[in-house]
Amino acid sequence: MKKILWCLLMAPFFCVAQTYSFKPLNEGAKTSLRGLNVVTDQIIWVSGSGGTVGKSVDGGSTWQWIKPKGYEKLDFRDIEAFDDKKAIIVNAGSPAYILKTNDGGETWTAHYKNVDSAIFLDGLGFWDKTRGIIFGDPINDKMQLLKTVDAGKSWMDISSNLKLPLAKGEAGFAASGTTIKTFPGGKVWISTGGMVSNIYYSSDYGQSWGVFKCPIWQGQETTGPFSMDFFNAKTGVVVGGNYLQDKINTNNVLLTKDGGKTWAKPVTPVLGYRSGVTYVRENILVATGTSGTDISTDGGQNWKHISDKSFNAVQKAKKGNSVILAGEKGAIYQLNLN
Repeated sequence: MKKILWCLLMAPFFCVAQTYSFKPLNEGAKTSLRGLNVVTDQIIWVSGSGGTVGKSVDGGSTWQWIKPKGYEKLDFRDIEAFDDKKAIIVNAGSPAYILKTNDGGETWTAHYKNVDSAIFLDGLGFWDKTRGIIFGDPINDKMQLLKTVDAGKSWMDISSNLKLPLAKGEAGFAASGTTIKTFPGGKVWISTGGMVSNIYYSSDYGQSWGVFKCPIWQGQETTGPFSMDFFNAKTGVVVGGNYLQDKINTNNVLLTKDGGKTWAKPVTPVLGYRSGVTYVRENILVATGTSGTDISTDGGQNWKHISDKSFNAVQKAKKGNSVILAGEKGAIYQLNLN
């Protein structure tokens, strides 16, 4: 009775925050996991350094570990999975590859290769099962943009569609593959950081673009937004900071209510640098990074630190309720919220 009365008197945020638990699903692998795609509560894909891809079809109870033949030294920073058979991975650095499997990871086919020394792909997203987009750091001040309309079998260079040149020192971050967000119908947001931070937006499958200022911590190569999520076309969040100062929380989380045109600080910020953020529901968000994990139960206005354990990425199941975190040394955890 006392607990119920306390919950009624205190802010609902604190009551909800008490009912969480972390469940380890995997630890000890020789890989830094940054790519994460939670298809359903049962189907989970991860990707990372050392040419590593992981897949579970039973909610993380068991894992199949895969190293695509011939690509064992790549760092796969992002992964997009459609089911337990089909997935696409992209690596950071040069040469850049886009690989696809249609048989659950048994075999992989390269559908894109770029040996330009300046190429660095940051993240990918899909609008539906056939149309997707990948963005990368600028070459000659132009953001690299690739688009597929055939489920990743071929990729068109649409970099020229973005007419605005990027500023000197402006680039993307591939810390978790989540500085890009796609919504059905052609909407896509891409965040950049470094010396300048912006949000690039297209509503027509990357044909035309607008740009909005993102007033997050910026001005150094190691600062900016490292992850972004949208609950709907209007409501969104960015997190980041400075990964070299991961316990400082100066201006490293912002919220938007107008599709990224304007951004505002929350009342209580996350505790430090964050490289992953996800909406669980419109009012519940989880953010994570190397200095720990935070939760908000009021739409991102107030955040409470719930763990010091280091992770790189977090994502809620696209179809389901499971919330998965992934990070260094093959760490994969499930966050349970009751």
